[in-house]
Amino acid sequence: MEPAAVEIVRIDEDFGRWDELLALILSSFAYMDGVIDPPSSAHRLTLASLDRKARDEIAFAATEGGRLAGCVFCKPEPGFLYIGKLAIAPASQGKGIGRRLLTVAEGIAREKGLPALRLETRIELAGNHATFARWGFARTAENSHPGFTRTTSIEMQKRLT
Repeated sequence: MEPAAVEIVRIDEDFGRWDELLALILSSFAYMDGVIDPPSSAHRLTLASLDRKARDEIAFAATEGGRLAGCVFCKPEPGFLYIGKLAIAPASQGKGIGRRLLTVAEGIAREKGLPALRLETRIELAGNHATFARWGFARTAENSHPGFTRTTSIEMQKRLT
């Protein structure tokens, strides 16, 4: 049987799959529970806040055989396109969907004249650091969440050529 085709679609005012999108984000971030401190901001998302986030940012969903397989939220900042909530359904990981979503984000950055992508990932998630490095991101800063004296996240950037 041939694998289902992956399609990338813009999350816009016609998007009506908020329940599925929230479930996708929560399931793809679930492995972080008990690993990162403070807990992921994904736990604070609601259907309404996710809808608002999609209106305030530039968001895309990946579908595979009609089901949601991934998403990314992009936010223009001075000099960067910030990449947030890059989430791939556990069953769809390892198929290149994350890389495809980042390629779409690179296109948005270029359209907006932004020379780099920027993201943050938790200090404890060394596997994510390695994956993003393979995708061309370099570590650029260490940050602490409010109330923490230790490093809780790292910033990574990818310069676009």
